[in-house]
Amino acid sequence: MVLKTVDLLKSEIPIEEESVIITEDVKAGLVLVDIINGFCTVGAGNLAPREPNRQMTEMIDESARLARVFCDKHLPVLAFLDSHHPDKLEYPYPSHCITGTDESNLVPELRWIEKEPNVIIRRKDCYDGYIGSFEEDGSNIFVDWVKNNKIQTLMVVGVCTDICVLDFVCSTLSAKNRGFLNPLEEVVVYSQGCATFDFPASMARNTKDISPHPQELMHYVGLYMAKGRGAKIAREISFNSSK
Repeated sequence: MVLKTVDLLKSEIPIEEESVIITEDVKAGLVLVDIINGFCTVGAGNLAPREPNRQMTEMIDESARLARVFCDKHLPVLAFLDSHHPDKLEYPYPSHCITGTDESNLVPELRWIEKEPNVIIRRKDCYDGYIGSFEEDGSNIFVDWVKNNKIQTLMVVGVCTDICVLDFVCSTLSAKNRGFLNPLEEVVVYSQGCATFDFPASMARNTKDISPHPQELMHYVGLYMAKGRGAKIAREISFNSSK
């Protein structure tokens, strides 16, 4: 039933996915959203996959591949890591990604970026990385990162497509449109580098406060909403010399 619904959505409200080429004359930055054990590693926590999952595996592989290219080219990378204080849970979700636990750490396939000089790690305690980047003095780590690195094209990958990725993309596009993120020109969401969780109706019936969340459907909805806000949706990303 869910797959039929996804096929219907793709027919009625198709997403135009693009082949995005990054040339050397454009300054690109990469944002990794919550690619951590608590969301991506089987059995790692309350919101982690319960069994191996194709969409999650593809997201990790593609995000790690893209991160390697950015690091090899010495381009700026910012990684958001969901990290919550045990007394400040995130309704309506159960306890997850508590600060100091392995749940809030990068997946094994990405731990290597912690030693890369072009990478900034930002722990956040809310869905939206833009909001989670604010400091007590009112400054914003993400805004400063964009401006200091003169980022024109922002690539976004991670989880969850329809929650943390979408919230961050929407805030970023709103800020860009208001002129807060100059010289940022475009935001690109890489579809194969994103994933969301699967919580079928059969499980939701016995769980308080959490609604059904079919993975394929909500992943598509997240991409569609990001596209509707003005993001590009990339089916593939490549790098090419401008010469």
